[in-house]
Amino acid sequence: MGRWKNIEKKAAPYFMPSYGPLSGMRVLMSATIVAAPFASTLLGEMGAEVIQLELPKIGDPFRKQFPPITHEDREVSAGWVQNGRNRLSFTLNTNMKYPESKEIFLSLIKNADVWLENIVWLDKLGITEEMLFEVNPKLVICHVSGFGRPQFGGIPEICDKPSYDNIGQAEGGYTFLNGFPEPSPPTFAASFINDYLTALFTAFGISAAYANVLRGGKGQVVDIAQVETQARILDDAWTVWANLGIVKERFGNKVPIFQPGGVYRAKDGRYVSLGAFGPAVYSRFINALGLDLEYFNYDAAGATKTAVNSPLGQELRHKTEEWIESRTAQECYEQLTKFKVPCGIAKTTQEIHSDPHWQSRGNFIKYVDQTLEKEVEAFGFVPKLSGTPQQVWRGSPRLGQDTDAILTDLLGYTEAEVQGFRGKGIID
Repeated sequence: MGRWKNIEKKAAPYFMPSYGPLSGMRVLMSATIVAAPFASTLLGEMGAEVIQLELPKIGDPFRKQFPPITHEDREVSAGWVQNGRNRLSFTLNTNMKYPESKEIFLSLIKNADVWLENIVWLDKLGITEEMLFEVNPKLVICHVSGFGRPQFGGIPEICDKPSYDNIGQAEGGYTFLNGFPEPSPPTFAASFINDYLTALFTAFGISAAYANVLRGGKGQVVDIAQVETQARILDDAWTVWANLGIVKERFGNKVPIFQPGGVYRAKDGRYVSLGAFGPAVYSRFINALGLDLEYFNYDAAGATKTAVNSPLGQELRHKTEEWIESRTAQECYEQLTKFKVPCGIAKTTQEIHSDPHWQSRGNFIKYVDQTLEKEVEAFGFVPKLSGTPQQVWRGSPRLGQDTDAILTDLLGYTEAEVQGFRGKGIID
């Protein structure tokens, strides 16, 4: 064994066109569902070549998440169609007790710039960081887990705990702050916000470590904990507690420290979100509602928590709610926009999709999904780059779609060897 020692790393991109600011980066990913995989999606949109390792005959469970999109006799989850794009799918039994699995895996590591994983229990598979750095000293290793890797600190038993999006929200302090005050229960945010937030920090950490390698530095480990990504965006919650001894509480859909600010129900049952922080915007808001600015002056009625809770502040709150409740959401939007007051309407995906502004910015794109073998429509790219724009070079792959090509073209195995791996269940 030790085949990896005799192969040369082949530069990326090898299986895809060159585009974007991260062209030349190759990411090997051993991860499923959302947090780590979505980080690879972001990197892939920026031009990185992404190879996802999937278990033979099983694949990423995200492929089967409800609801599915169907075409003829084929189906795949809508989430996979949206976020599995720009990946190569390689099926591999990653249990290192199989010598063939170990050789293939280490050969892939030698050809990678980044290894991204959320397996957690790596030691049980026989994978160590020391092993990987021996193969590829410039490798960026990124671990994504609920509570972090013990080498960076923490209680080992906690680090070993499994986690999902809602656990990250709760243990990271976010759930407690969402919802209405007691006795109402806290609530978690929809759309797997912790997973997607974790992916953003993951892509950022990988890009920073990779930039260091490009400057001549060595590879290193990037450790991402779901709970910490959630905790990092709690605004001033930590400094308020550590320095003032105050635990921030949930406050529902109205901002407690200035007004107006929050979400309000309009006459037609739709909801208007608005904010008027600062004396200039506040003055425009008062004028938009036709109220007396001298009477409802900023310092006395809207500038602070004390002002908001004062009799005058409560009167202004009542006037605001009364004004919005007597108009449709669109009427509120038009009047507030006329006076340059920041506002918006709580929109559905259907409303956003048909909005000319969103359409004209190219936010909805089409490409061919490899499983469905049909054109699909999905959300496009964020951010937008003027000089090195992102691309979808192909839609989400079929399970194992690229296994043979990677083994033969990238790693140099023969067709006979590939069939031997398949016969042993090492690959599909």
